[in-house]
Amino acid sequence: MMESPRSMKKSGAGEVLDGSNIMELVGNEEVFSHFVDHKFHELDKDRDGKLSVNELHPAVADIGAALGLPAQGSSPDSDHIYSEVLSEFTHGKQEKVNKTEFKEVLSDILLGMAAGLKRDPIVILRIDGEDLQEFVNSPSFEPEMISILTEIESAYEEGLPFKDFILKALEKLTVEQGMPPTSDSWVMSNIVEPALQLCGGHDFKKPVSQETFLMEFKKAAESVAQHLKNQPVIVAHSENTFDGSVIRRLLSNKFELDKTLNAAIEDLPKDRNGKISKEHLRVALDVLAPAAGLPPLGAVEEMDKVIGNVFKMVNADDGKMVREDEFKKIMTEIIGSVMLQLEGNPISVSTNSVVHEPLASSSTLLQPPS
Repeated sequence: MMESPRSMKKSGAGEVLDGSNIMELVGNEEVFSHFVDHKFHELDKDRDGKLSVNELHPAVADIGAALGLPAQGSSPDSDHIYSEVLSEFTHGKQEKVNKTEFKEVLSDILLGMAAGLKRDPIVILRIDGEDLQEFVNSPSFEPEMISILTEIESAYEEGLPFKDFILKALEKLTVEQGMPPTSDSWVMSNIVEPALQLCGGHDFKKPVSQETFLMEFKKAAESVAQHLKNQPVIVAHSENTFDGSVIRRLLSNKFELDKTLNAAIEDLPKDRNGKISKEHLRVALDVLAPAAGLPPLGAVEEMDKVIGNVFKMVNADDGKMVREDEFKKIMTEIIGSVMLQLEGNPISVSTNSVVHEPLASSSTLLQPPS
């Protein structure tokens, strides 16, 4: 049986979604053609050899699920992406799509997903209380919790109930320490709050000693670990460090750099003299971002600050009209400056999202034919 593109490669720390299986699928012409034949037949309800907009909707919904988007209709932001996916299939028209067109677009979408996962692999972690219990019993528990205590004790001094104080400390724990993100409402209501209720404990009226804090926190953490044992939480974990190395590789390859810069400015509006306004530099940078190993503008706050500083340095926001070669020169200067800043101060980003539905069943489009 052919593997699903969403199947995962095992790792010691969890299961890794790195896009490799998608690449294997699309790269094997015979297997991918069989995959497309099966999916096309499944979607073509009226058997006319073409897919109408209505027949494409399940495919679009399943691609959204595979991308981790909320259900269509639940968020204006994600609905925009669903519309874009549908438009990719129909070329922005309300026309039917034949199998060849369906295959081409599906291939592009899957390869885009694979490239994203290769760049930023997602590790699927099963948090079952074992790591948290291990952390509580480890030699690093006391020093790390005392550090957290120092960080949050001012809030307690301001009159925070002791149980909330313990909660604040739990919020500081990471998935590496065995704690799922407390920002998730399901985790809070099904794991953390019941665990803290079971702890009971005293509502201390004044700042407590380190010894008391450690003792009470240990009880709470062990209670959370027990709840996780009974109800494990699946977390999608990704991390990325932007250190300028991808930009350096790009700048060292003149052919790739020129090709990337040309692609970035290709669709920018130009005046009758072929000049481009510098106000389009951000748009061009966003197009260039994947090749430079940068996140989209607006995705990482720290990165936006770096880019904002660089734009000020090169007067990128003065709105002047410049020739294409000058525009590309400014673009090169911008990414070069960003590279230098990142080499001096790399930016690390880590995200953790609780997976609320089984990965294997979230997208039927990307399941293998039986």
